[in-house]
Amino acid sequence: MQNGDPTGRAALDGLKVLEIAQLIAGPMTGTFLADFGADVVHIEAPDVGDPARYTGLAKDGVYLWWKVSGRNKRSVTLDLRKPEGQDVARRLARWADVVITNFRVGTLERWGLDWPSLHKENPRLVMLQVSGFGANTTLRDRPGFGKVGEAMSGVVHLTGFPDGPPVHTGFSHADSLTGLIGAFAIQMALYRRETDQDFAGEWIDLALFEALYRLCEWQVIVYDQTGIVPMRAGNQLANAPAAVVNLFSSKDDQWVTVTTGTWRSVQKVAALLGESAEDYDTPEKQFARRDRLDVLMREFVAERLAQDAIDAMTEAEVVASLIFSVEDILADPTYAEREDVITVDDPDLGPVRMQAVLPKLANHGGEVWRTGPALGEDNELVYKTYIGMTDEELATLTAQAVI
Repeated sequence: MQNGDPTGRAALDGLKVLEIAQLIAGPMTGTFLADFGADVVHIEAPDVGDPARYTGLAKDGVYLWWKVSGRNKRSVTLDLRKPEGQDVARRLARWADVVITNFRVGTLERWGLDWPSLHKENPRLVMLQVSGFGANTTLRDRPGFGKVGEAMSGVVHLTGFPDGPPVHTGFSHADSLTGLIGAFAIQMALYRRETDQDFAGEWIDLALFEALYRLCEWQVIVYDQTGIVPMRAGNQLANAPAAVVNLFSSKDDQWVTVTTGTWRSVQKVAALLGESAEDYDTPEKQFARRDRLDVLMREFVAERLAQDAIDAMTEAEVVASLIFSVEDILADPTYAEREDVITVDDPDLGPVRMQAVLPKLANHGGEVWRTGPALGEDNELVYKTYIGMTDEELATLTAQAVI
């Protein structure tokens, strides 16, 4: 275990989670829980499995993303389109403390796997239901993917340059953040379950646009109070016009980001660039000269090698960084000191590197004990040990292609 607890128990050891979900948003919630010891059972269709198994780049026919996204979970196969499969899923829900799903609302209702149905099976159940547009809207059954959630959140509108188009981030931003806030919501519900004697279950209804929308916390109040629609500001911040925030190209064609978060940090930038302290001793003066500082910083970085510019800014207590690629990440001493990159043995690929379990808990941290499992690898363990199927029942359901 990656913790100092003599019992070796991760924070969520003993938590039982059923994942009726696929692709990214729902399963990422499960991965966060599994990283900290939760026993996560991931249901997949018997014929093809989770589409995430075949997403992204492959090496020698082995898809790479799944090895991380499916890590620390147990894979079982189950045909949820068949009544017998739905019955098995309800049995698993009785076993579970938490159910995570991102299937369409109407689909879950037809299968008898919606919140009212599973709540009857397990009155103390916590259920996270992720959908594109929320379970209580007229769009409840419209398919939704993360990029639509990003578009609806307002974040894409704010990303890019003023004279250019909106820009999506280069990863599954809304899906991933939905997974994170979903894990947070589950922990809140579990806290209530542990502290309230009359706890009667909890249903968490989460739309794909809501996590990003919540984190961009100033856009609504700014528009509400000023009528101003915040616009794209390139690498600057639309709601911090007096701050020095931008990317600058160095003499050796590397990109450096420079940022200020306080009025005092703006004064440090001004001092580095040889400006008079009196010209930047009030917020109003800093605002009036923000464009000048941007030009001077651009010249400062352009005249120097990137590392020389970083060193000079570090000496002046100006906050700056190179723009990291993954190659930079894997070579960076701070990442190494943090042990944020780990090596895990995989049955198909051998040793593979991936992100460590994050965040780090000193006494009850998690570990990566397996990469993404083979399809149905845990059928016998889960069905026979967890919910008590007999050999005959398992054989019959397997022969019927339910499992």
